[in-house]
Amino acid sequence: MGPFLRDSAQVPEDADPPKPAAVVIPRTTEHVATSVKFAYDHELPVSIWAAGTGLAGGALPYEGGLVIAMHQMNSILEVDADARLATVQAGVIVQDLDSAVRKYGLFYAPDPASSARATIGGTIATNAGGLRCIAYGTTADHVAALTVVLADGSVISTGSRTIKNATGLNLTQLFVGSEGTLGIITKATVWLTPIPQGTPETFLASFDSIDDAGRAVVSMVKSAAELEVLEMLDATVTQWVEEDNHAGLAIPQAALIIGMAVGENAARSVDIACECAEHAGASEVRRQPGDGLMAVRKLSLPALQKRGVWVQGDTGVPVPRLPELIAKIEDIAEEEQHQVRIVAHVGDGNLHPMIEVVDNDWDTANRVTDRITAAAIELDGVISGEHGIGIFKHHELPMQFDEATLAAQHAIKKALDPKGILSPGRAI
Repeated sequence: MGPFLRDSAQVPEDADPPKPAAVVIPRTTEHVATSVKFAYDHELPVSIWAAGTGLAGGALPYEGGLVIAMHQMNSILEVDADARLATVQAGVIVQDLDSAVRKYGLFYAPDPASSARATIGGTIATNAGGLRCIAYGTTADHVAALTVVLADGSVISTGSRTIKNATGLNLTQLFVGSEGTLGIITKATVWLTPIPQGTPETFLASFDSIDDAGRAVVSMVKSAAELEVLEMLDATVTQWVEEDNHAGLAIPQAALIIGMAVGENAARSVDIACECAEHAGASEVRRQPGDGLMAVRKLSLPALQKRGVWVQGDTGVPVPRLPELIAKIEDIAEEEQHQVRIVAHVGDGNLHPMIEVVDNDWDTANRVTDRITAAAIELDGVISGEHGIGIFKHHELPMQFDEATLAAQHAIKKALDPKGILSPGRAI
């Protein structure tokens, strides 16, 4: 097994993988309902597989269980450009939907790093994030309605095609981010966004101090700059990207911030962001038209994978507390004498600390991961910003939720899945 990134705990390489009793590849909601009803009647654990891009282990099979593989439910059923809505089966690839609607002058705003492979259903089930969250929010903000198969095989519809809807409980958002524990999403109606006009503008800002970089981010976010993307790489990751790709980057002493603005005010927004960077002490600020500099951010994970095995963290904090969390991560790395690299969606406060796994020592890597998560919680943060909980972060839930809050979530699970067959022991 080669180098890779993974959230939290890792299954040993020599362990036998779980062997499900069967794999079902449905093409309709009715197929899913029939399969789930069979599993319910026979009390078989069910896992839902789509593209395998998840990072928290939520789609792994159960020994003797049923796998429902959604990749053949991949039809775009309708594009209603006037209403700015698209209705798709759950197995549609995110990038395919985005490409299909651009001829109408629209795009699908959620943009996880895995958008070329990830499915609409999977990204809804995990409430996926990505690079554009600072401007457009997470996947949850773009879901209008769902068709969901419940644990007993019954089928429900949630939400509506209207902008306003104050009718009944908001079941749509209940299923967004539920990671397959409450029901199986088979169809989704999602909101589309007009493509911004004009040429994108991008910038890079180098910093000799992580603290200065954090202060620059806070300043940018509270300013009038309308940024679509605001990312950060630490100096070592930046150096690795430059070594591999010869992108012409000046290697910073501490951190590199990458940002982009789109639309008619793009140039002015980048002006403001660059001013914020300079006022915070940037050692170098560079800008250029177009979105070419964004490739630097997307090259960071391949650079990391080339150089080792890593646990990929996924904590989130309020943006003003980013400098504190980064400082705590540095302290933890020093105390543990362990390498931790940082890439981050700093514009929305979502950090991906990359904890190195040395000589297959997962215990140490997981301990460092848990300490970083605890530090984020102390700063009013969350365990997961965009990857979900799955099995790999399940043990961390008591860090964020008290017993009463966990009990409320378990009560909802019990009501919708009384036999506990849907993704048992995961997410909640």
